[in-house]
Amino acid sequence: MHHDTDAQTKTHYICQMYEKKPSGRGKPDALVVANTFQYTTAAQAEDRAQRVFAAQQYVGADAYSLVEDLTSDEVGEPNFLVRLGEVPDLEN
Repeated sequence: MHHDTDAQTKTHYICQMYEKKPSGRGKPDALVVANTFQYTTAAQAEDRAQRVFAAQQYVGADAYSLVEDLTSDEVGEPNFLVRLGEVPDLEN
């Protein structure tokens, strides 16, 4: 996490990994979140995503940041640092 200079916001750095789960009845496998980790820097989150994807531990990985408004507890849209492999569509 990073506290921004105005002390009204906080930036969170996230690495999220995905795996496929059988959907059954002839439907395609579902892409689900397998693990989520929070880091203090963008580089740490991006490095973790690259390492787990390269090790073929998961079918996909995202590293992104979120900015939280500390006065309202609202969180903005994700800012993707890296998207690797099979990841959810941005519209979902």
